[in-house]
Amino acid sequence: MPSVLFILTSANKTVTGNQTGYYLPEAAHPYWVLEPHVKIDFASPKGPNPPIDASSIKDFGKDEGCIRYLNDQTVKEKLAHTKKLSEVNVADYDAIFYVGGLGPVQDLPVDPLNAKLASQASVEPSEKTGSVLTTSSQHYQAGKITAAVCHGPAALVGAVDASGKSIFQSKNFTGFSNTEEELADKTKEVPFSLEDKIQELGGKFSKASEPWAASRFRLVPSFTDLLSHLQSHVVVDGILITGQNPGSAHATGEAILKALKRNLK
Repeated sequence: MPSVLFILTSANKTVTGNQTGYYLPEAAHPYWVLEPHVKIDFASPKGPNPPIDASSIKDFGKDEGCIRYLNDQTVKEKLAHTKKLSEVNVADYDAIFYVGGLGPVQDLPVDPLNAKLASQASVEPSEKTGSVLTTSSQHYQAGKITAAVCHGPAALVGAVDASGKSIFQSKNFTGFSNTEEELADKTKEVPFSLEDKIQELGGKFSKASEPWAASRFRLVPSFTDLLSHLQSHVVVDGILITGQNPGSAHATGEAILKALKRNLK
């Protein structure tokens, strides 16, 4: 059975000091897509019991998948025994998946262990030198599926390929867009714009078409209602899989599963 590592944030505060963590549906929805087919472990910089964004629990309190995730005993045990990134051997996993939320933008982009892990996981098979790959004098297995959703791609800004270039360079990616950040009124909560950062690193950023006006979202009663209007958008570029927003989490899980099945053929 394939193995997938869900990587979660350990940050519980935003730039402005507001409570944050990982975003509930961005873990729950992919989890239930993958759980029947793969072995799932959790990891975070600090290990056990990574923080969850309290607002996501409130906003998705009636979501079936989220309710199930919060109450599932196996999930609770996995969270209680979340590995530290320092304990992770990337060779043990067929894919790594970065769960989004405002938390991952705070700690994972500047975590050297995360940058090393992401670099090890995301080097394309074509970059092999004989039976091994080298990046910064590291020897590691290449070609692991690397996936992220919403703000999760922020965790990859320090990842490099075998030549030392950003893994965003000339790759197609998506993530929480500037427009969505502004509509959600979260621009002051993050240290950088994800859309801008990906493009600065040479990535080809894309997003769903936006058939709405900003004024439409000022009228919705909650952030959950706003999310219901966001189009799902998932980008697959080789072994790299990214989803744009919380509404893309389920489809990101499906893309990971499809890629795993393809690799096992």
